[in-house]
Amino acid sequence: MLPVALLLLALPALAQVDARVAFLTKQLENGKDPRARSQAALVLGATEEPEAVRPLCSGLGDASELVRAAAAKGLATLKESSGLECLKKHKETDAATLSAVREAIKILEAFKARPPRLYVAFLGVKDKTGSLSPELLKITEERLRRRLIHTGALLAPPKEAKKAAKGVLKKHRISGFQLNVEIQNTEGGGLRLALLCLTYPDLALLGQVDVQAAGAGPDALLKALVPKAIEDVAQTFEWST
Repeated sequence: MLPVALLLLALPALAQVDARVAFLTKQLENGKDPRARSQAALVLGATEEPEAVRPLCSGLGDASELVRAAAAKGLATLKESSGLECLKKHKETDAATLSAVREAIKILEAFKARPPRLYVAFLGVKDKTGSLSPELLKITEERLRRRLIHTGALLAPPKEAKKAAKGVLKKHRISGFQLNVEIQNTEGGGLRLALLCLTYPDLALLGQVDVQAAGAGPDALLKALVPKAIEDVAQTFEWST
């Protein structure tokens, strides 16, 4: 398969993910109307940002049962396993809210226990720009790992023996892939995520997917590019099958 280049145009909204989570968090924590706070909790759950776990867990302690139920639903929608702990620790007296908490726990536990759809050796991210901080690289790698897991991937351990990898594939009856990821500058002053995909563990080249964006700072650009990159890789190399 020849390399595939896919472009993502930078939209202003994509560069405001952090600001959106911060705004919704403020609404949830300080809004006077319980309906507004509950709406903020539901929208936080739809942000797909792990940073939303903290305010949603705090929302479980809201004085309004409407807000507490919305916080539980938000955690269920967010599907971050770290939200399980606060849900299980929460002591609820309202029957309807307790039902929402139990349903959220059920959803998150089922998400954690679902069988893997594919096996991925993710080798981290290489900074070809030479200008990104180690912290931003680490954050980007974590975002990619979370996206892979949400796609249904079981991640291979580092330096795994070929025999062990084939054993995992046989056990789960799934296909294996290796991802080599680079961050590159673009001519327009933006950033590009280049994802080279190979079979795993045999390492036969499948092709490359590129996504790029401009018009914002590096953190906002990479946060916008990560979900698009994993979505395009999954579609291009037919991970769903």
